[in-house]
Parts: sequence; C-alpha cells; structure tokens
Amino acid sequence: MIRRPIFIFMLCLFSMIGRAQENNLRKTYNFNPGWKLFVGDTTGADAVAFDDTNWKAITLPHAWNEDEAFKKSIEALSTGIVWYRKHFTVPQNDQQQKVFLEFEGIRQAGEFYLNGQFIGRHENGVMAFGFDISKLIKKGQENIIAVKIDNAWNYREKATNSGYQWNDKNFNANYGGMSKNVRLHVTGSIYQTLPIYSILHHTGNYIYAKDFDIKNRTATIVSASQVKNESADPKSVVYEVEIKDGDNKIIKTFQSAAKTLNAGDSTTLSAENAVSGLNFWSWGYGYLYTVTSRLKINGLPVDELSTKTGFRKAEFKNGMVYLNDRVLMMKGYAQRSSNEWPAIGLSVPPWLSDYSNGLMVESNANLVRWMHITPWKQDIESCDRVGLIQAMPAGDSEKDVTGTRWDQRKAVMTDAIIYNRNNPSILFYECGNESISAEHMQEMRAIRDQFDPYGGRAIGSREMLDIPSAEYGGEMLYINKSATKPVWSMEYSRDEALRKYWDEFSPPFHKNGAGPLYKGADASDYNRNQDSQAIEDVIRWNEYYEVRPGTGKRVSSGGVNIIFSDSNTHYRGEENYRRSGEVDAMRIPKDAFFAHQVMWDGWVDAKKTGLHLVGHWNYNKATKKDVYAIASGDKVELILNNKSLGFGEKSNGFLFTFKNISYQPGILKAVSYSAAGKKLAETQLKTAGAPVALKLTAIKNPAGFKADGADVALVQIEVVDQSGMRCPIALNTIKFNLEGPAEWRGGLAQGPDNYILSKVLPVEGGVNRVLIRSTIKAGKINLTANADGLKSSTISLETLPVRVEKGLALQLPSEGLKPGLVKGPTPAGALYTESRKSVQIIDAEAGANQAKAKLSFDDNELSDWVNDGKIQTAWIKYKLEKESLVNAVSLKLNGFRTKVYPIKILVDGKTVFTGNSKPSLGYFVTSFTPTKGSSVTIQLAGSRKDENTNIGVEVNGKKLDDGIERAETKSNGGLSIIEAEIYENP
Repeated sequence: MIRRPIFIFMLCLFSMIGRAQENNLRKTYNFNPGWKLFVGDTTGADAVAFDDTNWKAITLPHAWNEDEAFKKSIEALSTGIVWYRKHFTVPQNDQQQKVFLEFEGIRQAGEFYLNGQFIGRHENGVMAFGFDISKLIKKGQENIIAVKIDNAWNYREKATNSGYQWNDKNFNANYGGMSKNVRLHVTGSIYQTLPIYSILHHTGNYIYAKDFDIKNRTATIVSASQVKNESADPKSVVYEVEIKDGDNKIIKTFQSAAKTLNAGDSTTLSAENAVSGLNFWSWGYGYLYTVTSRLKINGLPVDELSTKTGFRKAEFKNGMVYLNDRVLMMKGYAQRSSNEWPAIGLSVPPWLSDYSNGLMVESNANLVRWMHITPWKQDIESCDRVGLIQAMPAGDSEKDVTGTRWDQRKAVMTDAIIYNRNNPSILFYECGNESISAEHMQEMRAIRDQFDPYGGRAIGSREMLDIPSAEYGGEMLYINKSATKPVWSMEYSRDEALRKYWDEFSPPFHKNGAGPLYKGADASDYNRNQDSQAIEDVIRWNEYYEVRPGTGKRVSSGGVNIIFSDSNTHYRGEENYRRSGEVDAMRIPKDAFFAHQVMWDGWVDAKKTGLHLVGHWNYNKATKKDVYAIASGDKVELILNNKSLGFGEKSNGFLFTFKNISYQPGILKAVSYSAAGKKLAETQLKTAGAPVALKLTAIKNPAGFKADGADVALVQIEVVDQSGMRCPIALNTIKFNLEGPAEWRGGLAQGPDNYILSKVLPVEGGVNRVLIRSTIKAGKINLTANADGLKSSTISLETLPVRVEKGLALQLPSEGLKPGLVKGPTPAGALYTESRKSVQIIDAEAGANQAKAKLSFDDNELSDWVNDGKIQTAWIKYKLEKESLVNAVSLKLNGFRTKVYPIKILVDGKTVFTGNSKPSLGYFVTSFTPTKGSSVTIQLAGSRKDENTNIGVEVNGKKLDDGIERAETKSNGGLSIIEAEIYENP
C-alpha cells in the first residue's frame, strides 16, 4: 500500500511529466500535401467560404508552369497570377502553443491569407520566409490558407517600386508559384526560433566547431540558439545539447548554466564542449551528425530542436583552400541554381537532388558554384549528404548596383547566411557574379561577420582580385594566381554540345560546329559534338592544372566548368536551351563527364590510374577517324582486336591522339602506362550487335517510391543487342504506355517541342530517360516500351502509402536518405608534389616606367608594368633574393589570349631562352637548362604580333578579358607584364 504523501507526490510528478511532454512536443509537419491550384486571377479566393472544389489538386513543390520546362526558351516561360489554397487542421492537443509556417521560397511574389485575413507578403523570389500564425490558427478546426502569386518578369517590389536584379531572363528560369517545400512548426511558448530572418526576424540556432585537432579527431562543438519566452511568467532555462553520430548513437551531452528569461524576453543561449572521435565532413564524405538542442525548465524539456550538420575545418591562405588541414584544388561546375529537369523544373524530390548532385561527385568534382541566386534548401542539404562543397550566392545579375537594388542584395545575403549557416558543405559566400566595389564588399563581409563569424567560410565575389576585404576571387574564363587569398575561375568552359552528336562519323552525322549563327556571329563553339567538347574541356582544364598548388608560391586554386547539366536557360547553340552540360538534362553523361572523372581524380595531383576512351566503336566499315584517349598516365597504347596500333601522341597533359584509325568491328582497348612502362589502367570499347530489344531500368528513391503526389521515378530506356549491350548509334522512336496510379512527365529529345510530355520519343545514342510522378494513391505501376522491329520491355514499380491527416504529414520528403561516404575521410598524407619552387624577387629595373616595375611581381593581377611602346625599352630585369639555380619563368603578359611576344630570357646576362610566348588562358610558362644567377631579364626580342584576335571577343561582340587595356601594347614594341614568377627546382 502506498502512503498518501508518496501517492500525492507521484501524482504531481506524473502530472508534471505529462505537461512537460505535452509542451515538449515541438512538431515539424510536412505541409506539402493537399493543395489546390488555379491558374489565373480570380476574386474572393482569399475568403474562407470560397469554393475551390474544381481547382487542380496538387502536392508541393509544384511550379504552375512546369509543363513548359525545356519546352519553351527561358524568356518564353509563362508568367501571370495564380492562386494556391489548402485546407488543414492543427491537432487539438497542440492548444496553447506557437505555430509557424516556413516556406523555402516562391517565385516571384506572394500575398498570403489565413482564414480570410491577410498575413503578409514576400517578394524577392529567392529566399525562405515564414509567418507566425499562432493568433489566427484554429486548433482542432479546419483552417484555410490562400496564396496569390505573381511571377512576372518585370515584377516590382511594392514598397519601393523597384524590380529585382536577379529576376533575369538569361539565367533565372521562371518556374512560377510555390515551387519549393513548405513546413508547419508547432512549439511551446518558450522556444528556439526558426532560422528565418525575413518577416519573422528570427536567427534560429548556430552550430559550429572550433579548436580542431584533425589528426586526433577532436574539436570543440558549439551550439547557440535564439530563445524566446512568450509565456506569461519568468522562467529559469537550461540549454542542453546532445550529439548523435551517423549511426544515431549519442556521443556527447552537455549543457549551459541556468538563465532566467523574463516574459517577452528574447536571448541567445549556448553551450560548448570538446568532442573526440569525430568523423570530419569532407569531399565525397558527407558524414553528418544530429545535434539536438533542448530547453529545460526544472529539469524537464520544454523544447527540442534537432539539426543535421557536419564538422570540418576550412582555411583560405597561401593562395590555396585547405579542408581538414589538406590542400584541395577546386574542381567542379558552375550550375544554374534552378538545377532543373524537363517538364518538372526545379521541383523534384530530395532523392533526385541527391542523384544529380551525387553525379557531380562521381565525376570527381568537389565544388558546385550555384549561379546568381541562392539554391533552395533541398539542394543545399543534398550537397551536405553527397559531400559536395558549395559556393553560395545570394541574389544578383551581372554587375554591381546601388540604392534599393543593393539593399535588396544585402537583405537576401542576410537571409541566406542565417538560413544556411549550419550546412557544412558551404565553404564560399558569393557576393556577386561580377565585381562589386570595395565599400560593398566590406558591407557584405560585415553581414558574414555578424551572422556567421565562426563557420569557416570565405566571402568574396567574381573578380575582386585587388580588394583586400574579399577573401577569394577569380575571373570568369581565365586563370588567376595568388600567393595570398585563393583564386579560382568562376566558369572556365562554356561550349555547348548535344549528347545526340557523337562525332561526324556517327548518326546523325553532325559536322562539328555546324549550326545557325548567334546574333549574326559564328557560333561553332556552341554546336560541338561530344568528341570536341571533351577535347576542349581537357585543353581548358590542363592550363589550370599546370599552375596548381605545388607549382610555386603563386598558384591557381582551380575553377568550375559551366555547367553540369543542360539547362533551360540562356543558350547560344541550335536548340532553345543551354547544352553546356557534362550530362544532359536527364543526367545521362556525355563524354566530357568521363574526361573530368580522369583529370579531377585527386585532391590536387591527378591519380595516375584515370583512363577513358572517347566515343563508341560502331561505325561503317570504311570509316577512318582519330581516336582519343584521356588519361592521367604518361603513355597510352591502343589495341584493336589484340593488335597494337602504337602509342598515342600526348598533348594538353591528359589527351592522347591516335590518328586515322581504320574501323574494324571488335574490341578497341586502351592501356595506360607510367614513364617507366608500368601498366596503370585499361579500358575498352566493344562493337555492339544489331538492335534486337528494349531494356528498361528504374532509378528511384532509395527510401521507397512514395505515393505523395510529388515523388518520381527516373526510368532509363536503352536499345540493346542480343547480349543486352547498348547499341550506341541507335536512334529508334519509342512508344510508352503507362498504367497505374502515376502521372507521365516524360523525357527530352531533339524534335518538336523537345518531346516534352510526349509518350513517343526517340533514344539518342541508344539511350534516353523518362520521369514518372506518383499520385496520392499507392499501388502498382506498369510502364511498357515498344519500338518497331524490337522486342518490347515492361517494368513494374510499386508506390508506398504516405500518411496524411487533414493536410499534415509527419514524414518529411527527405526522410530515409543516407549520406554518401564513397570517398572516405580526408586523406592523411601529402596530396600533391612540389614541382617548382619560387625564387623571391626583391626589386626590378626597367627600360621605361621604372616607378611601376614592381607592379609586375606584386601579387595583384589587376596591376602591370608596361614600357613606352619602343622596342629598345622593352625589357625588365629582376633582382633575386639570393643566387639561385633558375630553371623556369612564368609570365602573365598583357593580351595573354590574343598576343604573341618574341621573348628572350637572360640569367645574369646569359641567354637561356629565345622564342615566342603562346596565347593562353593566362600564363605562359617556359623551362630551360638550370642556370645559376642572381638576376633574370625578360626582353622583347622582336616585334610583337596579334594572333587569334577573335578569341577575346564574345559571339555577341562583347570584348572579353585579355589583360589590362594599354595603348602601349598596341605598338609592336610594347611589352607589358602583369605578373612574373621565377623558379628553381624544389
């Protein structure tokens, strides 16, 4: 028998626990299900009693003009006013609690109504925002939210009558409406805020690591949350932090001292502790922890917030990027932030974001530079999982701005930093797609310093080469080097090629470069085939590779190729969308994908085992063509049907060319070797037989194909021979039949309307893909493919039910997705070889303009020395810090893309090199017999000449960067040096 005092105590305890548990139930609901859509404007749609019965039922995210993605050119995408409505009920047991709506973003501007009352407007078309709807929500009763959205290209902000710089028809594909995820949060009256600054003015929680010891796998973990007390009484609150590893095991729990929050107070609570045995987030190693921050009152939790994050150390110094104490050369893609797919746009499920972003990592990219605007949270979290570093912009177009539009850019940067500062994959904040003023750079840096001072992220902009407050920079198409802040190219290769075009010898026999003019100018670079696109990518990248870390004191930190996947944005080629991707819009790789896979396999130096044979091996018998291998080894041998065809001619670091190879059916094999003859790698192409059948393969959500009305399956269709091998030159037309609870979204091919939404479309290069979207009904789906003369194929898929109660679901779209750990932790050993050692220049004497001689070796790529245009003064003599065995010189000459300088190099007056410079993306490097001396003279040996004068001009006539404009360099006796560096063996 329990005595009465104990019984009363137990009842009180159970009551307290019950109340604590009730208050502790912070819930985050998936608010995507159960929306209605009406395309057009209508009156009264904000009212509770409005009849939306006949509106289209959809699941978010859903762009209202999704059918036009890749069907129409970017500037032709439909705009206008549309309405979204949703009926939902917040459970009665959430009474007395706070309720918030979180929108990852809309396009362009929306006016929001809850239960007939206007709750706010959001207009920038980029960033997340939210509303506190606690006072308007009806608990346990039906609520109605209505949203009016206008995605006009010329939309103007209501308060200022200003447009937004980034609402641009060149790059920001206009997928209108509610094209991103929405969540509903229910918290107690004492709660940690959301990381949503716009409208709510909340800053959320901030998690970071410090005091790293990478070798011993330890760091101090800090968690800090903005906390509000909206109860009626003061409360003494303890802030507790729990960390779980990737296996969901608790590895550390720690807390702060109690702090009293008065009613209505807002403050920041934090706690920190050293944690050992950490797995540091790294490239291709998306190791994530769950950090749970709790608010406790009288020892009982009243609020609990869990955040997926990772811990890594990043530094930006010596002209290089360091990740977890290892130098990493930046290699990747400048990708449109829309990251879109045909007939869906950007509104894909999270697993498909992982699939697309994971392909970048598979190509050995380590960096994605999103372009112009902040990507949606789904892509940012996806990069965390797959281990892909991000450069995150805010919002801009192509130039600096002032006034209201600059204020808009600062506001978006503030929102973006607060919303995304716990995502470990972000290493760079980008303030502009063009240079901005020093004053504006300082303003942006101040925003970073206020809201993310400890996150280990550099802030900068394109160019920004001579602005001290910019922590990184780099031009668009050319090479920069630095000994201080890292510089990397923001988009170094943008030629276009259809995946359909293998080469000139394969159906449909596209002659490389053939296609219409672009604005009256030759556009052959934008109508390449796969062979020439891959070759051009090798040529471009090799110039960056030759000035990589380890090649002197001043180095390039790499660059990003524009773009990764073909995009529904500004184009210059034959089709109405951009085909610069290394994969097409359905993420089917082109040969350029595999070229990068070879060249980029390594943190700095390429691993010697990379090898790829370009193209296929199915031709007409009389065909003779050049065969190309891309390899990181020293030699490559070509073998056809067990007969050696000799070794390829090596060029551009990675390219091996075999001239005029006569086609014979069979097996074409490439073998790479070291200089000493050690076999490094082997690959082959095999002749496919005649097409006999179709083959369907499903690529789907690893957590199960969900019947939520938003999940999709990606189905690949191939034409195969008797053995099941893909027929690489097949162009058969495929007819699809879909049965079951699914919606056809289709694929993409060259033809009328790009075959968007058509159930009849051709394969290209023997393969294509289609998208199938689930409905809200679970069940079996059958897809059948037929083609004349080929055996048909059928594939069955099963969608899984998703529980939705009165408009709310607890299962979030990304639930069940696992991090990618394919590359393993950051390597412990050296990742590059020091091949050149810089000899310090301490002074210079010049034939003219002596006062500016030092500008030619000042580590500033926007300053130079130039003579007076006379050949007798076209020399400069560098004084070295010490006598050295000089063996190489690197020069960035004005007109580096278009001018050829006859150069003589002397060491202590002894000629060691005479010859012509070569046009390049930036640097001309020449080596010679090691010669001892304490001075090096660079001298113009004859009249300068112009070469490839059109290279420095865009197809629309815009002049591209070719150095610093100098009148003196227009004279044949002009010599101008932007940067000079002198080397000896390490």
